[in-house]
Amino acid sequence: MNTTQPHELYRLAEQVGAALKARGWMLASAESCTGGWVGEAVTAVPGSSHWYDRGFITYTNEAKQEMLGVASETLAQYGAVSEQTVREMAAGALRHSRAQVALAISGIAGPGGGSPQKPVGMVCLAWGVKDGPVQAQTRHFGGDRQQVRAQAVAAALQGVLECVGAGFPP
Repeated sequence: MNTTQPHELYRLAEQVGAALKARGWMLASAESCTGGWVGEAVTAVPGSSHWYDRGFITYTNEAKQEMLGVASETLAQYGAVSEQTVREMAAGALRHSRAQVALAISGIAGPGGGSPQKPVGMVCLAWGVKDGPVQAQTRHFGGDRQQVRAQAVAAALQGVLECVGAGFPP
């Protein structure tokens, strides 16, 4: 079980900032189960206003639809915790921001809410670049609610690093 520490998230956020700043890019985040934790992590870094444009906290399906343009059909067919939904969340964050890269997170942090098909710890993540592809992946994290959320934030930031620094996809 990964126990992501605050200093690790800060270090990742610093690296994301350096990579984005080197390209002259901005980041937008679209978060559900992490409730703005990506935004908190990146804005802890001094000067992040040069590379972090905005964050969308879309906890409900209605918020995902209203703020990011996630299709009601996508939510009905696949659910909020799905690669299809996070792809649409990332694309919506790009459309509704000035960012060149976006990340999206939706998952089941627990302790309840899981099912055999979508167990606690399942998190879907997506990364997209302006006028480019949106990639998604599903991860399964262990631990309690806080640990699942911290690992999701770390994975999302690592994906941005890979997307921006090493080439797409993450």
